[in-house]
Amino acid sequence: MTTVVLNGVTALSHLGVICAEGPDAASFLHGQLTQDFSLLGATEARLAALCTAKGRVIASFIGIRPQPELILLVCSRDILAATLKRLSMYVLRAKVKLTDATEQFALLGLAGTALTANGLDAATPPGKRTAIGEDISAVSLYPADGVPRALWIAPAGHAAPVGPALDLAVWQWSEVRSAIVTLTTPVIEAFVPQMINYESVGGVNFKKGCYPGQEIVARSQFRGTLKRRTYLAQADGPVSAGQEVFAANDAEQPVGTVAQAALAPDGGWAALISIQISALETGGLRAGAADGASLTVEPLPYALLEDI
Repeated sequence: MTTVVLNGVTALSHLGVICAEGPDAASFLHGQLTQDFSLLGATEARLAALCTAKGRVIASFIGIRPQPELILLVCSRDILAATLKRLSMYVLRAKVKLTDATEQFALLGLAGTALTANGLDAATPPGKRTAIGEDISAVSLYPADGVPRALWIAPAGHAAPVGPALDLAVWQWSEVRSAIVTLTTPVIEAFVPQMINYESVGGVNFKKGCYPGQEIVARSQFRGTLKRRTYLAQADGPVSAGQEVFAANDAEQPVGTVAQAALAPDGGWAALISIQISALETGGLRAGAADGASLTVEPLPYALLEDI
């Protein structure tokens, strides 16, 4: 793979923010999402999923708790309205107000030297929140090809972080290269959390109480029923989220789904593909059709839980 310069600051217009505010904000989200929000500290961030009763992921988030009674959930903007509506159905008597707060915040991605230029420690592990003054949060993300990255959350209209301009398309490519799936409309209900490796990257807490789909997610983990995983791949042609993946030995029956994809800055495409584990041995993977774009699987940048 050709080396790509991943360095600078870019506005993340494809993301939005759901605000949960009130004395029951943490306990409410704790009962709805795959992660522990009751114990979410001010210096932490949570990767989490919202599932159906059948354990299928319908939204994914990065959550922070800048104040004791305030939690911000960052998600893909294309699923925000439907996600907010679904969560709101379960508020009932809980003392929490859920709102679309996207217009109240500026979301930016920082990569490379832009982190240190804005006072961040590039060595901070993923899942940590750094408070910048009273109003700004910086969340450490999984790196892309070893390059440190962070999510910058600030009030709308606040001065932008310093650093060279980074193309949004390059950032979206870095998201794929980090191998952390962000759920979007084409793949709603396509996966249980383990199919996108969420239990291996801090997206599922198996010690917390119940949430929608919890029994199925736990069964997949502890009864050895999981047959699909997400892998990082390069493609020699266009690929997109939601496309089926085929293996060389069967042109009719797909072996998986493209979870996320982006155009690579140096040509080709990067993809995260959730496929049958057995399909790796078969090889000859293609996206969209048996004669579609050829997929070359690469090592993941993190260890799967079963491999640790």
